[in-house]
Formats: sequence, structure tokens, C-alpha cells
Amino acid sequence: MTSTARDHDEPIVIVDGGDKACGELLLVLARRLRPLPPGSVIRLVATDPAAPLDLPAWCHLTGHRYLARGLGADERPYYDVQTTASPHLTKATDPWRLNTPPEATSHSKETRP
Repeated sequence: MTSTARDHDEPIVIVDGGDKACGELLLVLARRLRPLPPGSVIRLVATDPAAPLDLPAWCHLTGHRYLARGLGADERPYYDVQTTASPHLTKATDPWRLNTPPEATSHSKETRP
């Protein structure tokens, strides 16, 4: 289901997260964002009380843009997120953790003659 954003010409992809806890919401959101082109807007509808804190933090972590939050006509909260061209990738099963390559986390030891 799509609708047109007030401040954007492109359609908004609506994802109903229902009453899922934030970990599950991030799994749903991350999965849905991956195939979308940069600049796409997702409206995540979610009733989890932690969502207003966790979603902006997740956007900061991943580089996606947190746009707004509001109440829909059905009085359920929603959160708008815009995809970025070069997101920081997260682990598929742990979208709250960055997917860093092993060489980025290993410490090289300097050797001296």
C-alpha cells in the first residue's frame, strides 16, 4: 500500500509493524528497506512505546534519515524514514548491530626489528 507524502513527490511505502517489540520492528524495517532505491520513504506504523527512541537511534546508526513521527487517522503512531544511498549495513539477524568486516575489528600488531 502506498500514499503520497506531504513533502515528497515519491510514494511512501507503508509497513504495518503492529504491536511488535522494537527488535522485531527493526528486523521488519531493515528487511523492507534493503531493496528500495535511495531516497525512498517508508512509513512504519508501530505501537511499541520504545519506537520513538529506538527508531531515530537506529537511523543514526545506519545512516538512514529519520523524517518524522505522527498519528494516523486510526490514532496509531507512525514513523517516516528515508533511505540513504550508502547506509551502514547491519547484521541480518541483529539489525541493531553494524555488520563490520572482520578486518575492521581485528587489531594489527606492529612488529619492530
